[in-house]
Amino acid sequence: MNQENRLKDPYYKSLTRKILLIIIAVSFVPLILVSGVILNRFSVSYHNKQSEHLKELVLKHKQNIDSFLHEKLNSIRFMAKSFSFEKINNEDFLRSSLASLQTEYGSVFEDLGVVNDKGIQITYAGPFKLENANYSDAQWFKNAIQSDYSISDIFLGLRGTPHFVITARQYRDGVPWVLRATISFVTFNSLVENLKIGKTGFAFILNSKGEYQSKPRVEAVSDKVYSIYNLIANGENTKDGVYFSELHNDSEKKYLFVATLIKNSKWVLICQQDKSDAFSELTNARQITLLIILIDGIFIILTAILLSKWIVAKIAKTDDEKAIMNQQIIETGKLASLGELAAGIAHEINNPVAIMVEEAGWIHDFMEEEPLNNQENKNELERALAQIKTQGKRCRDITKKLLSFARKTEAVIEDVDINEVINDVISFCTQRAKFSNVVIKSSLQENLPILRLSHTEIQQVFLNLMNNALDSLEKRGGNITLKSMLEANEVVISVADDGPGIPKANLARIFDPFFTTKPVGKGTGLGLSICYGIVKKMGGIIDVRSVVDAGTTFYVRLPSKRKD
Repeated sequence: MNQENRLKDPYYKSLTRKILLIIIAVSFVPLILVSGVILNRFSVSYHNKQSEHLKELVLKHKQNIDSFLHEKLNSIRFMAKSFSFEKINNEDFLRSSLASLQTEYGSVFEDLGVVNDKGIQITYAGPFKLENANYSDAQWFKNAIQSDYSISDIFLGLRGTPHFVITARQYRDGVPWVLRATISFVTFNSLVENLKIGKTGFAFILNSKGEYQSKPRVEAVSDKVYSIYNLIANGENTKDGVYFSELHNDSEKKYLFVATLIKNSKWVLICQQDKSDAFSELTNARQITLLIILIDGIFIILTAILLSKWIVAKIAKTDDEKAIMNQQIIETGKLASLGELAAGIAHEINNPVAIMVEEAGWIHDFMEEEPLNNQENKNELERALAQIKTQGKRCRDITKKLLSFARKTEAVIEDVDINEVINDVISFCTQRAKFSNVVIKSSLQENLPILRLSHTEIQQVFLNLMNNALDSLEKRGGNITLKSMLEANEVVISVADDGPGIPKANLARIFDPFFTTKPVGKGTGLGLSICYGIVKKMGGIIDVRSVVDAGTTFYVRLPSKRKD
């Protein structure tokens, strides 16, 4: 069988698959585990880094916004404390003060006004006609008259545009009055809009009621953000006063939210960013990792395929060499068996040859004594010739069997009658058994299935078993019994002797190569090993049962399929 056809054998195909799977598993498992651990650690580290970055960013803008509000509020408070009510209530002074503030801060301050305790704006400086405006019902006034200073929520008010006011309360003769300033919503909103995170992140401000205090670039993802104020106020999901959350919209798109309280905890600054944008670097790292694993996986699989084929090819070559060696061992075993058979075969041939020589001599003498004109003499001569022919045929059969067994031949699978093989082996061993005072008995079941196996190899198995049995009985004589029978789907052949038996310590090793209990020079230790290899190759089983001083029985079980 050539190498290519050898590798197509189911055994080698199965072996190739197993080696392939082992190589892939051994290569992939560490790769996936190491990549997974590294990616996991990177993911955790990246999440922490991103959280710290967002936290730092939000806190920085919180400081900027609070600084902006406090700076404007302090300007109004300083003005209210530094000048008397009479001076501030002067319209020219108020206009001059507004101009100074606008020079200092730009268009942040839109107007100034003085409001009495009734909510009436008694003095006004600014671009709108708000003299004598009544703010008694406005929420900002209610808050302002109750506190030394305040910053209102964003509202439309009398002017109809979004704005908010900052106020400072003072007293004149025990009666409160309020200095108010309108802060430009556009300027304030631009301050919030400057907070940009990645490609999709933006910021907005909500009050405690969930109302927008700035104009977001896009609408917030969900009404769920309105609950963030309460969550932060209660300290839930916060780290150093910064709230982290993950929400999704109706299409299940995920967003990150980072928030913190501003304006003395009355507003909440919220940053919203697409989660895919926030963790784009992590996603890229995962994709690169998967690409590397995929490329490595392809390389591993290709290497595993080539390596498994190479390994199996080496194994197949080794098996071929082993098969050749086993065949040589079998042939060596044949020669060893032939050596043991030589004496018996010689006697088997000598007997018929002696008869032939005797008959031939008698014919010669008979022909010299008288001519063949007598019927009785003629009959006697024919008898002698028939005897010579019979004994010659007997010699031919013996030598034919001997040569058939000894000839170096390939193991040819053919139809074999196992009982016929047993009878041939018995005939080989009969003469040696006589000299050893051994009686060979047989009990062979008729009509056994014809087996498909090598005739010469199974013959060698039984000849080895018979030689071992004869060796055990050589000094003491005894009986050897051969039996054949059909059990289920097996043909079972037993070779039993009543010899000394095999010690229990040796039973486990009798099929090992070169193990023998015979004296040096009497055995090679290969016989039973060869038998074991031959029977196993045939798909059968050979085992032994032995009791010391009671005998030994070898069982050969061969798979059977009855031939129709």
